[in-house]
Amino acid sequence: MTKKFTPLTFLILLTLASLSGCNSPQKEHVDYKDYDLEKPEEFNMPESLFEISGIAFKKGNSDTVYAVQDEDGKLFRLGYGVNKQLHAKFGKKGDYEDVSILNDQAVILKSNGILYTLPLSEAIYEEPENVREIKNLIPKGEYEGMYGDEASGNLYILCKNCKQDDSRVSVTGYIVKPGGDSTQTVGEFSIDVKQIKAISDRVERGFRPSALARNPLTGDWYIVSAVNKLLVVTDVNWKVKQAYHLSGNTFVQPEGIAFDKAGNMYISNEGDDLSNGNILKFKKKKSS
Repeated sequence: MTKKFTPLTFLILLTLASLSGCNSPQKEHVDYKDYDLEKPEEFNMPESLFEISGIAFKKGNSDTVYAVQDEDGKLFRLGYGVNKQLHAKFGKKGDYEDVSILNDQAVILKSNGILYTLPLSEAIYEEPENVREIKNLIPKGEYEGMYGDEASGNLYILCKNCKQDDSRVSVTGYIVKPGGDSTQTVGEFSIDVKQIKAISDRVERGFRPSALARNPLTGDWYIVSAVNKLLVVTDVNWKVKQAYHLSGNTFVQPEGIAFDKAGNMYISNEGDDLSNGNILKFKKKKSS
């Protein structure tokens, strides 16, 4: 027998469906609170930085960009908006993932957790003399994200894939205090992936962070994941506040993040068959 729906029955069903939708958890934020992620200013990279990974500024000054790429042991520097690079060779070919400028030193992170340091004053030479390699500082694993905090003088290094983690539950990071021959790990932190799951369905198979940086205006941490195509925002204590989907149309392969002192956000992307590597600038929204 065919069931007939009266106008009243249809109205009741429609209302129930609407209420159900209101009560379901919101899986992804769309109101980008501080930045419009759909309207960046694009700075295309030269061929040498096709596989750009990490980026950094000195004391938040965005006129000069320091960068590394995945394959060459070179610290690149270029004027923002100027498609010409200079470099200093600090190591052999390898998988280099991030860079920080801290206490007039450039610090480069290799994917296996090894650090390289050189005085920033020597970054103007192609063959710097005082390069230091630091091994066995943090547990073995795969690392892609590092941030140098000028206020504390510490480095924050975040696991991408480490044996001690179940990336569907939490991701571990390490706090390192550089100090010449006395460089040491001084603490740990963790990101609760379950808190990300509460607002995004993109971490069901685990969270794989690519880069992190601290917003100088709010103190919040911003964490990029190329694998998850996600931007996660936490408070100063690593409690997750927001999670934003990064559209593949805009973010080809987001591997680095930095802020200038005005609070503008920069995200670097590796290139693909259709586009060059780039840095996308997102201006801080004005308070209403």
